Amino acid sequence: MKNYPNVTIFDHPLIGHKIAILRDKNTGTKEFRELVEEITMLMTYEAFKDAPTKEVEVETPLEKCTQRIVQERKIAIVPILRAGLGMVSGVQKIFPLAKVGHIGLNRDEETMEPHEYYCKLPEGIENMQVTLLDPMLATGGSANAAIRFLRQRGVKIIRLMSIIAAPQGVEKVAEANPDVKVYVSTLDRTLDEHCYILPGLGDAGDRLFGTK
Repeated sequence: MKNYPNVTIFDHPLIGHKIAILRDKNTGTKEFRELVEEITMLMTYEAFKDAPTKEVEVETPLEKCTQRIVQERKIAIVPILRAGLGMVSGVQKIFPLAKVGHIGLNRDEETMEPHEYYCKLPEGIENMQVTLLDPMLATGGSANAAIRFLRQRGVKIIRLMSIIAAPQGVEKVAEANPDVKVYVSTLDRTLDEHCYILPGLGDAGDRLFGTK
C-alpha cells in the first residue's frame, strides 16, 4: 500500500500488545470490550493532537498563568453502528464533554453497498470537529458513506478512527477523502472473499456484544 499524507498507522508496543489479545478467539466479551476501550484511549492521544483549544487563565498556588485547554463542546464523536459503539467510552474517558451522534448503516450482502437506516447527530454539528469511530475498516464503503452523510449535513472537519484496517479500505477512504485524517492502530494483510479482514479478529460487533 502506498503512503497517504492523511493516513496515520500506529506502531506502538502497547497497542500491539492489546491487539494481540484482542485477536485471540478465546478472548471473552468483557475483556474484548475493555481492550477496545483501552486501545481507543491510546489512539485518542495522537488523533486529537490538533483538537480545538482556547486560552484560559489559571491561578496556581504561587501565581496566575495562561494555559490552553481543549474546547470539548466543539468535539463530536460519531460511532458507526453497531461496532463503533465499543470505541465511544475510550474517547469519552479523555473528553467527557464531547457530544455523541450515531450513524447506522446496513450493507447489502450482494452489492456490499452501505445504506443509511439511522442518523442522529448533535445540534450544531456543522460547527464541530467530528470523529467517526469504526473498529474495522474493511472495504471502506461504510466509512465513505458516513463521511458523505456528514458532509451533507455541513460538517467540514472530519477524522476517522479504526482499530484494524485492510489496505483496500484505507486506500478507498484516503483517495476519496484527502482532507479526512485517518487513524488506524493496525494495518492487516487483505480481505477475504466475504470482505472480512485477514487475519483480523472476526466480527467486532458480535464479539463486543456477545451475539455470536
